Amino acid sequence: MIRSVHIHRRQPPAVAMDGVHPVLARVLAGRGQDEVPDYSLQRLLPPTLGGLDAAADILAEAIRAGQRILVVGDFDADGATGTALAVRALTAMGAREVRWMVPDRFRHGYGLSPDLVAEIDAPCPDVLVTVDQGVSSLAGVAAARALGMRVIVTDHHLPGPELPAAEAIVNPNLPGEGFGSTALAGVGVMFYTAMAVRARLRELGWFDGRALPRLDALLDLVALGTVADLVPLDANNRRLVYQGLARMRAGRCSHGVRALLEVAGRNLRHVQASDMGFAAGPRLNAAGRLEDMGIGIRCLLADSESSARTLAGQLDALNSQRKAIQADMQKLAEVQADKAATELDGPVQGLCVFDPDWHQGVVGLVAGRLMERLQRPVVAFAPAEPGSAELKGSCRSPAGLHMRDLLVEIDTRCPGLIDRFGGHARAAGLSLARDRLEAFRDGFERCVADQVFTDEVVLTDGALAPSEFTAETAEALEQGGPWGQGWPEPLFDGRFRVVERRIVGQAHLKLKLQPEGGDATIDGIAFRAAGVLDRDLAEWLDLTYRLELNRWRGQVMPQINVQHQVAGAASSKE
Repeated sequence: MIRSVHIHRRQPPAVAMDGVHPVLARVLAGRGQDEVPDYSLQRLLPPTLGGLDAAADILAEAIRAGQRILVVGDFDADGATGTALAVRALTAMGAREVRWMVPDRFRHGYGLSPDLVAEIDAPCPDVLVTVDQGVSSLAGVAAARALGMRVIVTDHHLPGPELPAAEAIVNPNLPGEGFGSTALAGVGVMFYTAMAVRARLRELGWFDGRALPRLDALLDLVALGTVADLVPLDANNRRLVYQGLARMRAGRCSHGVRALLEVAGRNLRHVQASDMGFAAGPRLNAAGRLEDMGIGIRCLLADSESSARTLAGQLDALNSQRKAIQADMQKLAEVQADKAATELDGPVQGLCVFDPDWHQGVVGLVAGRLMERLQRPVVAFAPAEPGSAELKGSCRSPAGLHMRDLLVEIDTRCPGLIDRFGGHARAAGLSLARDRLEAFRDGFERCVADQVFTDEVVLTDGALAPSEFTAETAEALEQGGPWGQGWPEPLFDGRFRVVERRIVGQAHLKLKLQPEGGDATIDGIAFRAAGVLDRDLAEWLDLTYRLELNRWRGQVMPQINVQHQVAGAASSKE
């Protein structure tokens, strides 16, 4: 959906970089770079996370002794890729038995719960390793240890006031942790854990006479999980993603990742970070949202092209089902949002929406879309299961408001109102009894009433000259990535004359645009903009946009991907 925003242009210093396209050099300078970033693995931060030594000792001992290892992941793309990475890495290092399991969103909820521990199949594992969860699973860790398991927690979520009694905890966000990247995704934490285990085994002579496993072969999983989890792409994460994408483009990726991209219609040779976030990631997440993330993990662990394609096909079908469910829920949520604005006779400060027929696996997406439209915090609730007296809520917030801190404030003001909660700055989750929904809504509205929200302002990289709307410029920007959360894809602004327009795919607007000051035209696409931009489409539009390559039927052409309308700009040529 195209939103109206105010813009602020970056003002980078003039920097010349040898062999770098001048537009890319300007973009990099706007992000604080005075040289081309070095994404080589040699520059990767070394494995110095706290807890790694203890985790490496336990896992190295388990591998050498032929002990049973159980990996317990999470039901999102980060957890699925991290679980698959752990299984592949430990197996490649010589572990005799590595099993995995993942909580069911609907039966177990998030994390390592006592109920999940109770369902672990016999024989009981000797070592249990969590991936992308566990730092808040005090009761679950205790239950596993009571059964005789040694527990290693690998996670990246913010910890609570008390840590679980695990033998080792590896988490870049623990208090006092000095590791150079707090932005590691769960799969990234597991990758570092695997590095430490391999190093310990090598010290112990385990690989004397055995092949040393290549952990860089698993970077496709790291790239997918990191981008799909929307963690900031700091310098270290960009190295991980860059290396993973390079292996995909060279065809050196797992059958599962290849199948996910192929079923989404992506060309492996030109895969970008955005394909992880908008193609492979959503298909993987669909399994955890609607059914069982086990489908996704089995796809990532598939040892043949045929089995990977079959499983990817199932994930694609689930994603289509998810889209249909989300569309219906979104319509109802929009009605509730409009009603709230009407009752207030003005914009809302925050919004809680609920419907007894909503699907709890999709409410996070609904909350995200509403947050994008309103630029206010949104909480969307659904029954934990049909007819349940428990509600599950997903929270999304705009920049400038820390959603998890907001839940802490509500919990402090109204103790006992929320059963459980956790999350990040921009996204969080909670559960509460259905009969407490109105009390939560009141507490939420009181807390957000104290917040000061300003009009949405987006940073742009300025305007492109008419002569810069070329395939060469677009290719340079594409190759300058990876771009993503915290390291935004180049975004430009400018004025365009609308030469042609038509609706495609029922929801998108196809445009032919003429940049101001130029004679030539360029194709444009505005996704989910039919009925928004098209309503009173002026002859001239002030837009923010990305310049990209449109590869279609053997042709490669530059294309404008419209992102926003510029608020307050004149609607006609002056």
